[in-house]
Amino acid sequence: MESKFYIETWGCQMNAEDSEKLSGMLKKLNYTSTENKDEADLIIFNTCCVRENAELKVFGNLGVLRKLKAKNPNLIITVCGCMMQENKMAEDIKKRFPFVDIIMGTHNIQMFPSYLKEVKESRKSILEIWDKEEDIIEGLPIDRESKIKAFVTIMYGCNNFCTYCIVPYVRGRERSRKPSDIEAEIKKLVGEGYKEVTLLGQNVNSYGKGLEEEINFAGLLRRINKIEGLHRIRFMTSHPKDLTDDVIKAVAECDKVCEHIHLPVQSGSSEIMKKMNRHYDRDYYMSLIKKIKEQVKDVAITTDIIVGFPGETEKDFEDTLSLVEEVRYDSAFTFLYSIREGTPAAKLPSQIPEDVKHERFNRLVEAVNRICAEKNKEYEGKVVEILVEGKSKNNDGKLMGRTRTGKLVNFIGSEDAIGKLINVKITKAQSFSLVGEEI
Repeated sequence: MESKFYIETWGCQMNAEDSEKLSGMLKKLNYTSTENKDEADLIIFNTCCVRENAELKVFGNLGVLRKLKAKNPNLIITVCGCMMQENKMAEDIKKRFPFVDIIMGTHNIQMFPSYLKEVKESRKSILEIWDKEEDIIEGLPIDRESKIKAFVTIMYGCNNFCTYCIVPYVRGRERSRKPSDIEAEIKKLVGEGYKEVTLLGQNVNSYGKGLEEEINFAGLLRRINKIEGLHRIRFMTSHPKDLTDDVIKAVAECDKVCEHIHLPVQSGSSEIMKKMNRHYDRDYYMSLIKKIKEQVKDVAITTDIIVGFPGETEKDFEDTLSLVEEVRYDSAFTFLYSIREGTPAAKLPSQIPEDVKHERFNRLVEAVNRICAEKNKEYEGKVVEILVEGKSKNNDGKLMGRTRTGKLVNFIGSEDAIGKLINVKITKAQSFSLVGEEI
């Protein structure tokens, strides 16, 4: 009888790609995936620790698994990912949920098949967290969610140590993949029919540091742009302090690089930026925005913003609101600040009361959504190129795809268009998406 596995993933695109690798390893072991926990022989929770909410969800979901394990003692439960790299978290999980069979971190994902084999043979649990990142392991099998667009990690880790962020402590220091390995992976994807890649890294702009070959992120973009058969290149995330003129120029000049830059600002207040250890101020950030808009025609700019960082005054928050109005982002990921133990910000005085955070957050979301709707309205009547990704998630019989600027478009069309680049006329703008018709 075939064995089935279920994976639940929290967090960023890096976590999503790790789950694709776990799935790839399991399919090589003749497992098949299922979306039903009840019929799974193996359940994996791939965790995130950037927000407190994600951690609470993991605890809640693990509590539910207790009953499943009691019903099926042969069920193997694995917890992995960033949350496990937090100080004493793995031991805490083991103590609170002793029925978990495998606990591992972010640095030893390639060991999973051997851990699984050991648990099946000995029926003893494994807790193994590697404190330090190892060399990059190439060639791990990967079971990609899409057959049209793919994530391609170009570097791992982060050296920035923003005071609110746990990532450098759980993902390790920056390590860049060799450009030849990245190029080979993308060429293989193109050969399999993929049309678009998104280059991933905690800070793609610092790509190349530490490599023997002299190359930076702008150079990598230009190199990948030459790959025949590839149609679109996206990337995230860009740290403003490392976004060079050369990278902006490469985005403008490379025909396959999409006109979309995700540039997290986190706050509009120079004082708060300094407390966050962001290494830039408001004027510098706005000078980058000006350069991008001048050089990249019809560019879409998106961002991340944190509300309620310790010490944030009403004036600081109003600076954030005014920056949002000035930049006019196409969309923004907005977050309430949450204390992450082990980060410098957790020890800062003047933590903001929850009710104040929520009130500010609501005002920010209102401004972001209004501007997003206004920006979308500008697309009405325009003809745009869409990469058709599949059926609309609205279950309304439409297809869906994205513009080069990352806008979601739902339209009536033939399923033969899936995986193709087509022109669509935008007939209606909605708050968070566009409606169109194939032409």
